[in-house]
Amino acid sequence: MMGVDWIGFAYAAAIALGGFMGYKRKGSVMSLMAGLVFGGLSAYGAYNISNDTKDIKVSFLAAGVLSLVMGMRYKKSGKLMPAGIMSGLSLLMVFRLLLLLVGLL
Repeated sequence: MMGVDWIGFAYAAAIALGGFMGYKRKGSVMSLMAGLVFGGLSAYGAYNISNDTKDIKVSFLAAGVLSLVMGMRYKKSGKLMPAGIMSGLSLLMVFRLLLLLVGLL
């Protein structure tokens, strides 16, 4: 048992905050919904990892989907904010989760 997965919870908060900022600045309800759904999934995944470091399924799914979706948005738009940053953070989270799974972290 590793204790609380602070990195996972911070990642979840960043996703939820990003969705809220997309709604606040552009009025995008889709950003708000996606931020809340993926932020909630990531927080639940961080909770699972806090209890069992090998239980990465939920976090891996959320981070993997976000890295793909936001990566495609970044490739299409070329804008670093928000798509490039979220795809990069999500890809880093995927690598971190894989390292947790094999026991290197």
